[in-house]
Amino acid sequence: MNLSTAIRTIPDYPKPGILFRDITTLLGDARAFRSAVDQLLQPFAGAKIDKVAGVEARGFILGGAVAHQLSVGFTPVRKRGKLPAETLRQVYALEYGHDEVEIHKDAIAAGERVLLIDDLIATGGTAQAAVSLIRRANAVVAAAAFVIDLPDLGGADRLRADGVTVHSLLSFPGH
Repeated sequence: MNLSTAIRTIPDYPKPGILFRDITTLLGDARAFRSAVDQLLQPFAGAKIDKVAGVEARGFILGGAVAHQLSVGFTPVRKRGKLPAETLRQVYALEYGHDEVEIHKDAIAAGERVLLIDDLIATGGTAQAAVSLIRRANAVVAAAAFVIDLPDLGGADRLRADGVTVHSLLSFPGH
């Protein structure tokens, strides 16, 4: 299935010059959603994966489905202040300022192999922060998988330079 036909592009959102790749249309199409989940996990079928970590919010949807298919646990990577127990926190840079993501301190055990899932990789800041959290939990980042890569923004290359295997289903030029 050609997943690109299931993704809506919204020009000038959230600001002029940006082409926003909206996967809600993919999620709403049963065949496209199933195909995306199958394609995200296919390279890792038979690999030792202990957990899937999904980045808020669309990474929860995709990551939860991938974790279910792999029969492993799921760890949410959330924005600061959303998790009720003790957390590990990582600050990362935004275009103008910074943000923070967290995981529960006990969400990932030392030595576990974790597959990171999100809908899109752009500059890679959020994904790099999630990788840092997984590593701070003394776990191994088995790989990172995304539906969409925006290669012109360099995020996937940054992850690869940090030793992370990156798998993406589609790439779109520009941003």
